[in-house]
Amino acid sequence: MAPINNLQNSNNIGLLQKEAVNLLKTLISLPSFSKEEDKTAEVLNQFFTERGIPANRLKNNIWATNLHFDPSKPSLLLNSHHDTVKPNKGYSREPFSPFEQDGKVYGLGSNDAGGCLVSLIATFLYFYTQTNLPYNIVLVASAEEEISGQDGIELVLSQLPSIDFGIVGEPTKMEMAIAERGLLVLEVVAIGAAGHAAREEGENALYKILPDIEWFKSFQFDKESTLLGKVKMSVTSIETDNKQHNVVPSICKLIVDIRVNELYTLEEIVAIVQQHVQSAVTPRSVRLRSTSISIDHPLVQSGIALGKDYFGSATSSDKALMPFPTLKMGPGDSARSHTADEFIYINEIEEGIVTYIQLLEKMFNHE
Repeated sequence: MAPINNLQNSNNIGLLQKEAVNLLKTLISLPSFSKEEDKTAEVLNQFFTERGIPANRLKNNIWATNLHFDPSKPSLLLNSHHDTVKPNKGYSREPFSPFEQDGKVYGLGSNDAGGCLVSLIATFLYFYTQTNLPYNIVLVASAEEEISGQDGIELVLSQLPSIDFGIVGEPTKMEMAIAERGLLVLEVVAIGAAGHAAREEGENALYKILPDIEWFKSFQFDKESTLLGKVKMSVTSIETDNKQHNVVPSICKLIVDIRVNELYTLEEIVAIVQQHVQSAVTPRSVRLRSTSISIDHPLVQSGIALGKDYFGSATSSDKALMPFPTLKMGPGDSARSHTADEFIYINEIEEGIVTYIQLLEKMFNHE
């Protein structure tokens, strides 16, 4: 690859696009399951080192800042992840052998979210040496996104300069996800008393929890989002402490999956549930929060000016762990994520790079 300065001076986006596809193929060839991303982390670190860009590494997270970083300016984060899920059994191709055919690159992680990551890296390279940018640019290739792990973006944020807003690269067909559902998982436990089923002894915990199941099924939260719709609750698991047919269970536990719109905090949801059910309610986590970025934000307005649509996303991402406004946007299609024979179109990556650059340039020029 040509030196950064030559790239910038010639605005050779075509070369950036080609290098992005080549980097994607290298990443695909290396297994990078969540918590096992050390090989792809090394490739990414080496990628920046070879181009004279100082990169930082914390566990399997890699980050870098633009050449003329100025602490007095606000900072923009460009983030996507390099971990993958494990391949499902439906693969007809080797998931770690990048294969190009009919304008597509096949391989595990190609669509989710390798195409996004290499497109954001190309965008970072495009702006890397530019002077007088109104914003600093911070690029993070993070780990453990697929499991919302604590050694991913959440770990890195404390090491970064102060971030004002960001772009999270996930496959959205380059449309703008300005809101994202949060995820709340509750354990709901009813306590009864064990007894012999034949003698009507004890207090059946399963029966005690039935009214709560009905409440989860029928309750409607007041606030409905124009982007994300209603809060949705689903009882997804039930178990008791008893496996014998002739003993009344003394404990019955539900698992409840709640998808939260941006109009509620997770703590508010927990409080409302606790007010209405008789059983004990314990949240497993309140980390994966619903998020939104204002339509009036300069980043969103820049996208609208480019003719981009915006929507609310039902899927979660590292966006949920960021305490600042973020736009989720990237090449590829969410419907392909985690599917057998995963792929991304090369022209999706090429167009993604151009769109990211146009998005930022339009925003920069309005400053």
